[in-house]
Amino acid sequence: MNIQSVLESKVKEAVQTIFNAQLPTVEFQPTRKDFEGDITVVVFPMLRVVKGNPVKIGEEIGAFLQEQLDVVTGFNVVKGFLNIVLSDAFYVNFFNEIKNVPQYGYVQENAKDALMVEYSSPNTNKPLHLGHIRNNLLGYAVSEILKASGKKVYKTQIINDRGIHICKSMLAWQKFGKGETPESTGLKGDKLVGNYYVAFDKAYKAEVAEMIAKGVDEKVAAKEAPILLEAQEMLIKWEAGDEAVTSLWKQMNAWVYEGFAVTYKNLGVDFDALYYESNTYLLGKDVVADGLEKGVFFRKDDGSVWIDLTDEGLDEKIVLRADGTAVYMTQDIGTAIQRVKDYPDVSGMVYTVGNEQDYHFKVLFLILKKLGFAWATQLHHLSYGMVDLPSGKMKSREGTVVDADDLMDDMTKTAANISEELGKLDGYSDSEKNELHKMVGLGALKYYILKVDPKKRILFNPEESVDFQGNTGPFIQYAYARIQSILRKADFDTSLNIDLNAIKALHFKEKELIKQLQLFPEIIQLAAVNYSPAVIANYVYDLVKEFNSFYQQVPILPETNLQKKILRVQLSRKVGEVIATGFKLLGIDVPERM
Repeated sequence: MNIQSVLESKVKEAVQTIFNAQLPTVEFQPTRKDFEGDITVVVFPMLRVVKGNPVKIGEEIGAFLQEQLDVVTGFNVVKGFLNIVLSDAFYVNFFNEIKNVPQYGYVQENAKDALMVEYSSPNTNKPLHLGHIRNNLLGYAVSEILKASGKKVYKTQIINDRGIHICKSMLAWQKFGKGETPESTGLKGDKLVGNYYVAFDKAYKAEVAEMIAKGVDEKVAAKEAPILLEAQEMLIKWEAGDEAVTSLWKQMNAWVYEGFAVTYKNLGVDFDALYYESNTYLLGKDVVADGLEKGVFFRKDDGSVWIDLTDEGLDEKIVLRADGTAVYMTQDIGTAIQRVKDYPDVSGMVYTVGNEQDYHFKVLFLILKKLGFAWATQLHHLSYGMVDLPSGKMKSREGTVVDADDLMDDMTKTAANISEELGKLDGYSDSEKNELHKMVGLGALKYYILKVDPKKRILFNPEESVDFQGNTGPFIQYAYARIQSILRKADFDTSLNIDLNAIKALHFKEKELIKQLQLFPEIIQLAAVNYSPAVIANYVYDLVKEFNSFYQQVPILPETNLQKKILRVQLSRKVGEVIATGFKLLGIDVPERM
């Protein structure tokens, strides 16, 4: 039973019957903890159609509801808030309905309503770092949440495998690498290539400093350092299809892809479709030509092509240079169109990209709308804040980034150290300990990042994230493991439906737990609408806090009334299932023992 729908219908009926007025909507909210009640009707908005004292209006509606609905056993009015008390039978019946529902909270997929979610989208000149971790975790979790809400989802990335930054790594390897490979060095391919990106920057700065010392203007030196000119020449050769450059490009990119694959596997993310900038950078030029004919774009005297967005509060944006070459915007226009051609059921896209690109996506989405694509109204930029460390901002070219692989390893080690200090793993084999340390370490990392609203900047503190107390992944994982321990000890039939007459009344902690479980389907939808895994993360934390309070105040296995004991075990099981489901949406595993 959707109690809110039932109450809304009856409140409207009450207003019609008592006050002869039509109420368009009814506003509900959870009853505040310091008042008696389970759900609250806000009376103040009714004053637009019903004149009178809000307390008296609330009392008359409350009396009507209590008379008309068996599930309403009482009410009270505090100022303009009608607090409604629901019967224990309502909660028991609700729990009996959901307790055996698999994937409770999920909505069946609508195959006609597909979204494509883009995330990761790395450059192939360096390994993934902490910033990529937030990107990947957000994109993956949002994809899973959208699936749970009923959407069909394609997970994708566009790999930035061309450009001057790629050539910098290639040229440095040619100059300084002496033929070394991932196999000869024992390094992951992405780390090896990343080392040469740093080596290029070091050599470039040395050349610039030498030129300045010889009297060359600083700006001139920055543009004309020999190694930079060589990299630019290499890019021209690549675009012309030079066989030697192309062969080296393929070899070094292959090293990087192998390295990325290991990182993605360890992080627990995946993709349904891959796009490569080397294949997409020419896309969009034909679209611009078509848009010119339709008047969407205009050509300036130098031959460059632009779009005027000043009427929309933006500015003019170039889409083709004077020499006819495309810019990133052109490529993104073409790639979006190509994706819908490749996946015709896609009705919208979500781009997981940092907030420094907010303006870019405003322009992109507006251009696609002006080009007349119906799906352009369903585009969303999942804009997120940067991740900082206590040591400050990361810089790839200087080699001061926090490597994703190293961070995951460090999190596992931190979890191991804390577990040993707490003495929680007595009786575990070494392999079991290692598996659990990895689960807890990665769970801590993922939860710490995902519990924060995507728009907010994060200061990541590894030690704080692995704390077994407070709003952390390990705290929630420990609660799940505690529930599994209860279930293992329950050596009686726990499958029976609950007979309210046999338990007489619900303990208020049982009711609070059921009320928290009721929220889960709505929470999934809310997280999907807002593209926010933080909604799921903080709901699971609240559920665990409610369970811990229940666990401390209500006997479960020591209870002598069998029906009460069965209900409490069933409640514990369902809470565990919802914890596991919520964490699965975040890409986090939960341990059976801890």
